[in-house]
Amino acid sequence: MKQPALTLKQFMLRQEVLRLYRDIFRTIRRVPQPENRLELQEWARRDFRSNRHHTDETSIKMMLQYGRRCLTELQNSLDLSGNR
Repeated sequence: MKQPALTLKQFMLRQEVLRLYRDIFRTIRRVPQPENRLELQEWARRDFRSNRHHTDETSIKMMLQYGRRCLTELQNSLDLSGNR
């Protein structure tokens, strides 16, 4: 069954979510220990999958803020440990 076309707002939010997803995985690549890297990848995938049913703009924006905060914390942690 064909899904209805996205509105401009929905399209823009979708792009933000995809950008965050890619940024998280790019950052995870910097994690030196393979087991920790795999664990973080699974966590990110699970988090995005479990929230993919949300359609409310406000809740999506709140989840994006949370995701950006988590990404910033991970980046800061990696920077402090010298993994660039």
